[in-house]
Formats: sequence, structure tokens, C-alpha cells
Amino acid sequence: MQIRENSGFSLIELMIVLAIIGILAAVAMPNYNDYITRGRITEAVASLSDARVRMEQYFQDNRFYNTDGTAATGCAPTVTLPNTTNFTFSCTAGNTGQTYVWTATGASSMNGFTYTINQTNTRTTTIAAGAAWPAVTANCWVTNRSGGC
Repeated sequence: MQIRENSGFSLIELMIVLAIIGILAAVAMPNYNDYITRGRITEAVASLSDARVRMEQYFQDNRFYNTDGTAATGCAPTVTLPNTTNFTFSCTAGNTGQTYVWTATGASSMNGFTYTINQTNTRTTTIAAGAAWPAVTANCWVTNRSGGC
């Protein structure tokens, strides 16, 4: 009589390994998604900060933020931000050319996120209900899920 030695894994061992992998994935995926969202937010706030600096440089040269200081013109023509996969950028100048608001509006996976900055460096965040993070409106740039700035 020949005794045969078992080789390989039993079904129970395989199920335990799969359960452990499932638990790890359940914890890791939400954290990874938040990490990706925070990286995309950095793209918006860095671009808005850059636009603000360039708007101030334009103001120093021209004494107004729009094209010619009148009500019927847009923001400084030399200050533009290209739209990205995650955000579209727009600028609105005030009627006298002494104010402006730059806005980054979320697109695709960043739908519901809106960041703004103006000539006084006032920063605001609006995260709409249904976005990847909880809804919030803040007078700062929210950069994490908890609503902290």
C-alpha cells in the first residue's frame, strides 16, 4: 500500500486567503480614491494661485484687471488657464476692472467641486451633494474629505 502525500492548498486555506485580500481591498480602495482626489484638487488650486499672481502682475502694469478698464470687457487677455481633464477654468472681471474672480469647476470625476479666488486672495470651496466627498461650502480651499482647509 502506497501512501500519497497531499500537495497544494485545501479549499479552506484558499478561502481564508481570499477573505484577507478582500478585507485589505475594502480598506485600501477608498483611501486610494481619496488620495487621487486630493491630487486632482492640487491641480486646481495651484492653477488658481498662478492665475492670481499673473493677474496682480497685469494690474501693476495696467491699473485694471480686465482688458481696458471698462465694463464690457473680460479678464486680462494675457492671463489664461487651459482646461484640464479634471477642471475647467474661467474668469469674471468686475464692471470697473478693479475686481475679478477666477473659478475652477470640476469635470468628469471631479463633478461637484468648485474652487474660486479673487483679487483680495479670498478663497472659497463649494462641494455639491453627490460629489466624491461630502457636501460643504467653505471660505477656504478644502483639500481633504473631512472639510479641512
